[in-house]
Amino acid sequence: MRNWMRERMRRRKKKQPENTSEATGKVGQQKPLVDENHPEPLMPSYEPDLEAESPAESDDEPVAEQPAVVETAPAMQGRLVSEIQPESPSVPPPGAPEQQQVSEASKSQRKPKGMVILAIGLPGSGKTTWFKRRGVTPLSSDMLRNILFDDITEQRYQGLVFSTLRSLLRARLIARMPWNYVDATNLGPHERRQWIKMAKSFGYEVHAVFFDVPLEVCLDRNRRRERQVKEDLIQRMAAKLKPPAFEEGFAKITVVRVKGSPTAPA
Repeated sequence: MRNWMRERMRRRKKKQPENTSEATGKVGQQKPLVDENHPEPLMPSYEPDLEAESPAESDDEPVAEQPAVVETAPAMQGRLVSEIQPESPSVPPPGAPEQQQVSEASKSQRKPKGMVILAIGLPGSGKTTWFKRRGVTPLSSDMLRNILFDDITEQRYQGLVFSTLRSLLRARLIARMPWNYVDATNLGPHERRQWIKMAKSFGYEVHAVFFDVPLEVCLDRNRRRERQVKEDLIQRMAAKLKPPAFEEGFAKITVVRVKGSPTAPA
């Protein structure tokens, strides 16, 4: 009897081999019996989308990247315009540049996103009056001094003033504002370079309005103003003042002179 029981136990061990997989969660645990009372578990009928998981293994041939085609606009010849200051500051000009019709030649060229107009001139040369006659509120360094320091004469934080002024212009260019005016002295190419570079990087055309007014006239106007600039400062600025040139990147230069000056028509 004992031998018979041993033989029976051996047969059972051969029929049910030990489980070596992790299907049940534990190595060595027997697999569940599969019969009509214990059917096999359902398996998903779908197959994973290998193409979605591994786009690099797609059968499609790789498309060669085409080099970007850069269209170069024809070089625009600079425009030089002369303008005479009216005797009365309240007299409107015969026609502001932004109100004039666009010529057919300029229509055929690539249209810029807008304009950036830089005023260039000494204190007392008539920049502020020029803007007022046109009903324009420019980005002004004096305006920022008043906003930031409650003092339009504050001169200790020039770097902060002009960095903020550039940020305001950048915000207008991002917003695609068509006409943008900057009221500052902009004495030389070094001061004007950053404005020009920023405007062109956004696809804007840059114009210069140069106030070619004699130093004596500027000093006389300054003496009659309520807020005066020190005369020695104006004289030092006059020594640094350089007329704008098309080589700097200006598409148009308007020269504003006082009536009766040697270079202005009577």
